[in-house]
Amino acid sequence: MTTFPGDTTTPYTRFTPHERDEAPYATGAVTPEPLPLWPFTGREDELHLIRRSLTGARRGLVVTGPAGRGKTRLVTEAVRGTDCARVAGIPQAHRMPFAAFAPLLPESVTLHRAVRLLRGTRTLLVDDAHLLDDSSAALVHQLAVRPDTRLLIVVTDGAPVPAAVSRLWTGELLPRLALDPLPREETAQLVAAGPGGRPLEPLTVNRLHRLAGGDLRLLRELLGALGEHGRLTRVPGTAEWAWRGPVPLTPAVRERTAHLLTRTGPGEREALDRLAFAEPLPVDPVDPESPDGLDLVALERLEDDGLVHVDDQGILRLAHALHGPVLRAAAGRLRARRLARAPEQCGPALAAEAAALTALIEQDDVRTVPAPVGDWLVAQGAPVPAGYAVLRARFARLRGEVREAAAWAREGLRTTPSALSCQAELALAGTQSGDVTGVRHAIGATPVDHPSRDPYEAVRLGTPERAAGRPTGVFAAHADALAHADGPALDRAAGELERRGFLLFAAEAYAQAATAHRDPGAARTARTRAVALARRCQGARTPALAGLVLGELTARQRQIVTLAATGLSNRQIAERLTLSVRTVGNHLYSAYTRLGASDRTALPRLTELRSTDPRSTEPREVQPA
Repeated sequence: MTTFPGDTTTPYTRFTPHERDEAPYATGAVTPEPLPLWPFTGREDELHLIRRSLTGARRGLVVTGPAGRGKTRLVTEAVRGTDCARVAGIPQAHRMPFAAFAPLLPESVTLHRAVRLLRGTRTLLVDDAHLLDDSSAALVHQLAVRPDTRLLIVVTDGAPVPAAVSRLWTGELLPRLALDPLPREETAQLVAAGPGGRPLEPLTVNRLHRLAGGDLRLLRELLGALGEHGRLTRVPGTAEWAWRGPVPLTPAVRERTAHLLTRTGPGEREALDRLAFAEPLPVDPVDPESPDGLDLVALERLEDDGLVHVDDQGILRLAHALHGPVLRAAAGRLRARRLARAPEQCGPALAAEAAALTALIEQDDVRTVPAPVGDWLVAQGAPVPAGYAVLRARFARLRGEVREAAAWAREGLRTTPSALSCQAELALAGTQSGDVTGVRHAIGATPVDHPSRDPYEAVRLGTPERAAGRPTGVFAAHADALAHADGPALDRAAGELERRGFLLFAAEAYAQAATAHRDPGAARTARTRAVALARRCQGARTPALAGLVLGELTARQRQIVTLAATGLSNRQIAERLTLSVRTVGNHLYSAYTRLGASDRTALPRLTELRSTDPRSTEPREVQPA
């Protein structure tokens, strides 16, 4: 029987620093150096779902998603260490009967005999099932009907799929898992956790996440190109690295955007180039031509083909973040000089973005909105006005994106080192990242976000003596529920805070509900929601979140993590707990993923956070003698 290989990913490039005087940050550079494989990071929920589908009475699962989404890597991890046979569809082999099953079957075999020969296969993984020949597809379908073989099927979206394979989920023989893009926070973990990888500052992660669009192979190629061209620079005063400047036009980038350069219809290329150099642009659907001279008929054709997007306010943008860099690179010098927008010409558009963000904050709604002009200035390494930077920092902080808030505050200070508002936002971001000693100073120094939130900030950060007046709206509901230790009311307040985009506040409210609930089931549900939201808050550490960090682990994982935090090696832990070294390593690996840590260096801080939680009612973990 063919066993499943341990890994299928490819190596990428180490980022090694050297001096770069022309960089917007102090130093940084890169030289290519072969490295081991990327580790598996994130996808914990999907991994658990796949593993469950291969146990008990379940008969398997179909995993679908676009090319490059990480389907093969995910299923590889799901069946690691199990007795699993693997086959894969082969391009251009549709006329070869049972071509995919050649490693498992004799050369000449009928469908009936093939089913009998594979009867003893407990788990079968079929990768690239959209490429199966008809005989192999029919065999997979027959195996799905039988109860003795569990199937894990991988199919790429957008490709023709044999009818026998598509009927696996349309005929409800197997459930289907459509793989979403890797979330931004897990993208950051993936980049930092790779061998030789460096922690990237959030604005760089955001840019890479937008450019890759969920394609992890493209993400890896972009990172490799940044390394080869020395485009990563160290952010002064931090351990993070940043990327500013043009997008590397790698072969994969050009291949994914080649269809743009073939648009030669009347007005199409002009519209694409105008957007590439000056998006976003307003468009008026009433006039034959928009105020910016764009041909509306051409825009309609581009919109039908998914190349441009118009929002509800009539603002026109390119549909993909990669399109602009490729179009700008392909434009000749004269066209570029005619269309290019200098950073100093962004004032009106930047002011419009700032006004929109300010209005949302005043409406107590901080759900994500596109702000492409500010993002473009940062990507180019151009100066960002301190007033705009502090607004972006405040918006990110209210959303719970504390590291991003700090990054925007630093952008403002890079332009205006004396900007007190940026200094205050940087202090508050540090406070929400666990700098408890600076809580009172940060609250006193920080500009008021909104009158209804000033006392709310003081209450949630544990300094009610600084609260002058009372919160209003959803913040009042949270404060009242907390004062009365009302678990259901805290759940309702948390749900409303989450709906409005206040992810950190919602996580805190759920964490407080977990301790207020009398019903153990309701407490577990609130805790699970708090943990899920806290994971999205970029390592935020506030009083309300204390105790959540290790609480989501199993008892054995907490025990091993606590021992590892004291400095014991895997072998020493194994000897103390009478476990195998491999078992200890597996528990630690799972714990790293759940805790958002890349290795054991972060464990002392995490275990300290839990042990110092004054409200924790769980017994402390056994410490090594």
